[in-house]
Amino acid sequence: MARICVVRQFYFPQDPRVRREVAALLEAGHEVDVLCLRRPGEPIRERRGPLRIRRIPVQHRKGGAGAYLLTYGAFLAAATALVGLMHMRRRYDVVQVNTLPDTLVFSALVPRLMGARVVLDLHECMPEFFMTKFGADERHPAVRLLGVTEQASIRFAHAALTCTDEQRETFISRGAERPITVVLNASDEELFDPARYPPSARPPGDFTIVCHGTIETHYGQDTLVRAIALLKDALPELRAEIYGEGTYREELRHLIDELGVSDRVRLSEGWVTYEELVPALAGAAAGLVAMKRDAFRDLTHTNKMYDYIVLRTPTLMSRTRSVEAYFDEESFAWFTAGDAEDLARAIRALHADPELGPRLARHATEVAEPYRWHHQRRLYVDAVESLIAAPAPVAA
Repeated sequence: MARICVVRQFYFPQDPRVRREVAALLEAGHEVDVLCLRRPGEPIRERRGPLRIRRIPVQHRKGGAGAYLLTYGAFLAAATALVGLMHMRRRYDVVQVNTLPDTLVFSALVPRLMGARVVLDLHECMPEFFMTKFGADERHPAVRLLGVTEQASIRFAHAALTCTDEQRETFISRGAERPITVVLNASDEELFDPARYPPSARPPGDFTIVCHGTIETHYGQDTLVRAIALLKDALPELRAEIYGEGTYREELRHLIDELGVSDRVRLSEGWVTYEELVPALAGAAAGLVAMKRDAFRDLTHTNKMYDYIVLRTPTLMSRTRSVEAYFDEESFAWFTAGDAEDLARAIRALHADPELGPRLARHATEVAEPYRWHHQRRLYVDAVESLIAAPAPVAA
């Protein structure tokens, strides 16, 4: 049994990847401390058996580069102090830091100097994130600086993980020499359980498309609304349900009203419980992943894709490089990212052939078998435990 500290500048257990990783470590018999952000009303300290949660009350701000820098800097300073103090008391064997930002790995400085191993889980590529978030190109000084800090962060860690082969190749192309293990995102099958929520027969005259997750422009919910508007006369039974919350929510509501589809598109009142969400996903005619394509999202996978696959829900999928690398043409009803007319075409194809959706869903399930969490979990636990079993590293 080892003592492991997991650091993430987000909320826990809301982050699906971190939630799965922590559960895997606990199931393997380790003690885990999580250091994360605190929502209003959440306790600063929480104990759940061998799991301890310590929350830092730094507000998660979204905005310009200055707002991100301020938030990242405040959390890094607080996490560095707390991880150091917690290590003095607990003597961690491993500290795992989950990005963004890459520089958060330096919060493990004190434990690393005292012999702890450091794991860096690279959820995303920070230079590409900055480029797409703020409209910069690769020559921008901030982008070049982020590439330098990315490589320094990887060198600081004893082991690195990431989410797709495309991300690993990108890190290596910029100079990473340390081996990087790919642990794919996957659905939490205890929540998205196909045995508990099997695909159900739809009522006659119903063709509902569902979309869940954070509502932001780059997730493409507006593409769905525009496609519904294009099809509203041709397919009177077509409906859409959008579940989630985000900064684009009010603009999306205005777009729904502007295009005259408020009777066809239902926007949830914020986040909903899994008890409400999962049956809606399992019973839908199709799920939607409408990620818009850019340098950042060409490298990533979204969790919601795996949720639809495990529930056997046919999926309308926007084309991005990383998804096309893992899934073939028979896995999804593909459409061009950001193209409402092409999404409308894919919806018409599913609607016209009742057998097409189930056939795609079955094939996607077969293709995704090695990507399921019980396989990825073993890769993850082995990567962490190999550090625990290794000889004590030399202090930096």
